[in-house]
Amino acid sequence: MLATSSMAVWHSGSATTPIRLGRDAKVGAESGIDWLLRRTNSIAPRQLLAFYVSLCVLSFGIAAGFWVHGARMVMPFAGIEMLALGCALWVVARHAADSERIELRNDRLTVEHASGSHVERVEFQPAWVRVEPGHGDRSLIELSGQGRRIAVGRFVRPEQRSQLASELRWALGRWRQGGTLTASM
Repeated sequence: MLATSSMAVWHSGSATTPIRLGRDAKVGAESGIDWLLRRTNSIAPRQLLAFYVSLCVLSFGIAAGFWVHGARMVMPFAGIEMLALGCALWVVARHAADSERIELRNDRLTVEHASGSHVERVEFQPAWVRVEPGHGDRSLIELSGQGRRIAVGRFVRPEQRSQLASELRWALGRWRQGGTLTASM
């Protein structure tokens, strides 16, 4: 279950830490940087539904043929099979839109983690945020400050998590220095 992110290149003006996983964002008069990290999906929920319906039609069609020829127990087993498959596909579809959004604006760092119907949102003052790897280089990145903490990087390949942590540190450092958060592209 690997994932990708918005891969718009953000040229930071610093040759040491170019922002590759984030992008410029301008909301009204506020400018900043966004990181949108999503689960990689090989099939859209609508396509998944069409696939499931076609399997149901095929399975129940075959079971109806057996029903007509006297094998009455095929139909209940086809129903149980399609119910189990439907439950499994529902779980997959429910988590198809899982994501993490990190927004650094002029006065706040907002982190939103959506998993199924549950959304966790944490806001930080950028001056007080610490960016740390959880338990090693390939673990999730922990953002903490003001008594709150949240882990990010679930939808980034483990080898790219250090890049994400570097980008976050660079952007927070730039904010603390009073530098602009937008860049000329």
